[in-house]
Amino acid sequence: MQVIDEKVIQFADCLIEAEKNRKAVEPLTSLDQEITVETAYQVQLVNIQRKANTGQRIVGKKIGLTSLAMQKLLGVNEPDYGHLLDEMKVENRGALPYEKVLQPKVEAEIAFVLKKDLIGPRVTELDVLQATDYIASALEIVDSRIADWNIKLQDTIADNASSGFFVLGDKQVAVDSLDLSRIGMVLYKNGEVMNTGTGAAALGNPATCVAWLANKLFEYGITLNAGEIILSGALSAAIDAEPDDFFQARFAHLGEVSVRFC
Repeated sequence: MQVIDEKVIQFADCLIEAEKNRKAVEPLTSLDQEITVETAYQVQLVNIQRKANTGQRIVGKKIGLTSLAMQKLLGVNEPDYGHLLDEMKVENRGALPYEKVLQPKVEAEIAFVLKKDLIGPRVTELDVLQATDYIASALEIVDSRIADWNIKLQDTIADNASSGFFVLGDKQVAVDSLDLSRIGMVLYKNGEVMNTGTGAAALGNPATCVAWLANKLFEYGITLNAGEIILSGALSAAIDAEPDDFFQARFAHLGEVSVRFC
């Protein structure tokens, strides 16, 4: 039986209370400058297990920090990951009460839904494509329990990779006929174009991100399972969201996905 360090429990308590009370906390890295990436992932897993114990169900994973710009900003050379739970899903064209978030931002991504397990440590892009049932357009509502998004890598990892909610588009598309790196996307806020991007923004190819994730999870004894949803990484910068904002992303081949904050 694995013994969990007391400090891991303290950090996990801090973040779970911030989420419950909707009151952001100071960075964990300011409370303990020696916190490691390994410790941060342990914190994440403790809180995911707590939520699973209350009946929430893991439905997938998300990949963050896939852009070189964000990696440079946080001083890292690889992405990070978090867990998706069933209570984090918002229906396409649905509404998300603003009282459920703290300081949300919206990103447009390509989602993979798996039909086969992906087990590291030597998963390739081809393995990912062969294991994918379909891809779909997606919006991720990232959020942070850390005040003012004043985060370092360890802070966002511990905070479940700054996860909030996610939305999947309705259109399900096979991957065998598409160049994922060239799928274009336009993100709108209240009808105004905010930014654009392509699949290449996510480590050159979203399938590369999923392969990285499968191999990274091997280090923690975790696999990507058939039926899981994988958010492969933002195709452009995250946009701040306020009450009554309406976000819509239009993707080449993948159709539209939208959400409104209420």
